[in-house]
Amino acid sequence: MTKPNVILICVDEWRGDCLGAEGHPYVQTPHLDELAGAGARFRHGYSATPTCVPARVALFTGQSQERHGRVGYQEGVKFDEVHPITLQGEFRKAGYQTQAIGKLHVYPERSRVGFDDVILHDGFLHFARKENRRDFKFFDDYVPWLRRQPGVTADEEYFDHGAGCNSTVARPWDKAERLHPTSWLGSQTVEWLYRRDTTVPFFLYLSFHRPHPPYDPPAWAMEMYLDLPAFKRRVGDWEHHFESVRRDGYHQTSFGTLPEAVTHRARAGYYGLMTQIDLQLGRIFEALNEFGVADDTVIAFTSDHGEMLGDHDFYRKSVGYEGSARVPFIVVPAPNDPRALRGTVVDEVVELRDIMPTLLELANVPVPESCDGKSLVRFLRQTPSGAEPAGDVEPWREWLHGEHVYFDQSLQWVTDGHVKYLWASEWGTEELFDLDADPEEMHNLAPLPEYAPLLALWKSRLIADLTGREEGFVHDGELVTGAPVATMLAHARARMAG
Repeated sequence: MTKPNVILICVDEWRGDCLGAEGHPYVQTPHLDELAGAGARFRHGYSATPTCVPARVALFTGQSQERHGRVGYQEGVKFDEVHPITLQGEFRKAGYQTQAIGKLHVYPERSRVGFDDVILHDGFLHFARKENRRDFKFFDDYVPWLRRQPGVTADEEYFDHGAGCNSTVARPWDKAERLHPTSWLGSQTVEWLYRRDTTVPFFLYLSFHRPHPPYDPPAWAMEMYLDLPAFKRRVGDWEHHFESVRRDGYHQTSFGTLPEAVTHRARAGYYGLMTQIDLQLGRIFEALNEFGVADDTVIAFTSDHGEMLGDHDFYRKSVGYEGSARVPFIVVPAPNDPRALRGTVVDEVVELRDIMPTLLELANVPVPESCDGKSLVRFLRQTPSGAEPAGDVEPWREWLHGEHVYFDQSLQWVTDGHVKYLWASEWGTEELFDLDADPEEMHNLAPLPEYAPLLALWKSRLIADLTGREEGFVHDGELVTGAPVATMLAHARARMAG
């Protein structure tokens, strides 16, 4: 059976609501909107562990955090020793040429983790800079390339403008646009299409570091969004749960207030980076046409996590609220797939671990038993003409369990995309949101007596997910506050040690 080419596009820190196809009032993403119309857009796509490292583990392994063991952000863990079976490795075993371009965020940084080759730019990477003493050739391909360009100095890098990788400081890119990491990635992708082995299908992991900070799009892209209506601080009736970690006025704050003008400018930079990426994707999609491979290529688009961007006084990620945990999620079967559904919008809750079994099935490659994600192909293809739907099709999941170690505790949550329940393991605080009536999560229903049955249902679901966990979050069928937490579960630590 013919195997299509496969491209997985992963962007960094892109909120799930920030697409024109999602009805966003400001963000312009014409090429992604067109991509969504060619396949399926999943309205309730989530990152179950919403930071860079554990989210990419889920993406590459097709596993839930309970199975892969990474429940927080921790660098310096040898990826191959803990996670030997990967999406790219399975494609490679099936005869695919496998290539990564952009951000991997694994350790050691030069690990290929199943790819034939890696062209690498992970962003600032504090951990790698300290370990390698700023010798970029050990952990980055972009900066050495930048220093070879005409008119650029031998010690130049992308942090010269001073806007930080976790900062709300926003400013236009200080060099020619062709030198921006986003443009570099587009150019590297087109160049690779010339060099690939045309005798075999390819799996390309195309991973943009942006719109993760620094918020530094080209000037034209930032200017598109500076004249938007002014940002206004909005909070609900539950943010007092986080008062003990509040840090106001700090440009790298996780929770706190900033001048509204600062957030307004950060939003313009963030949206500008999105539009810049969208245009580079348009360039790449056109190159696929020119190389004659577009009709036989599966494309998926998602992000490792979102960005709170001032919602409820939160910035950055790691929390279970929609701005952080919900991500864009588009899958497009190859245009020459005669059974493919086009322009569909799917309401079921999905997550990053579902991408691995989906892409493997679309490519007619076996899904390994290690993978506990669920294939989305049932939503992407019509039942063959004359065939009855299979009576033994497993029902879709009722809810998703997400978590992340943050603020010295485990922030736990469960959702089906319509209702969400959140619990903080150290504080014992609870929130319950009706996402259909209150998509911005303004009103906590947990304290209201009339919602006690709904609260009990969703709390029981979290208890079911946490029963038996090594931390001791559940005792005698009840949630227990104050249990110690770690960023890796015991089975992951054992693989690393063993």
